[in-house]
Amino acid sequence: MSVSPTRSTPTAAGATASALHAFAAANAHRIELRVLSGGLFTGSRALPVSAYPHVPEANRRIAQLTGVTFGDGYRRALAEGSAVMDSTDAATALTALRRHAPARALELAGALQRAWYVDGRSLSNPDVHRAVAAEHGLDTDAVAASYRDPATRTEAESEFRELRRLGVDACPTLLLHTPTGVHRLGGPVTSAAQLTDALDKHLAPVA
Repeated sequence: MSVSPTRSTPTAAGATASALHAFAAANAHRIELRVLSGGLFTGSRALPVSAYPHVPEANRRIAQLTGVTFGDGYRRALAEGSAVMDSTDAATALTALRRHAPARALELAGALQRAWYVDGRSLSNPDVHRAVAAEHGLDTDAVAASYRDPATRTEAESEFRELRRLGVDACPTLLLHTPTGVHRLGGPVTSAAQLTDALDKHLAPVA
């Protein structure tokens, strides 16, 4: 994910979703937010969730650390085990949705996350993308066509490469792009107020 201030530029991918939403809303007048997709489960790593038996324990640690809640549908999908974890499909879906509502990228990313982590709906399923588009008042046929467009997948894969160049090794991570360079803001449990305070310090004029 990427946040860009109007006077300098941030990229986002390290606090909880609620903190990021609150931070983005509070600072909308001075940042431009870019939401980029990571590529953890791609290529030979795009496998059924049963191939990753550590996931339930990792989720428990995440819940304890951040307070996020995983839904019953997601837990059922983990137990059933056949859903494929494919970051390229998920990123392509976000790119397709974002193409039709670029100013709502964070909202749409959150909707896709809820579809998987709460409802347990596969992000490789075009019907899920259509449902998210419909829920957010977008043209479902146009979103579906964008998802099928090879250029959309190419764009999503280019984001993976961009994040690797930036040294992003975990998601979410929030990066601030400024004339002096790229700065990481916050961490997994950073509040919106703490993120805003960090932004203030980076944007403060040099004495």
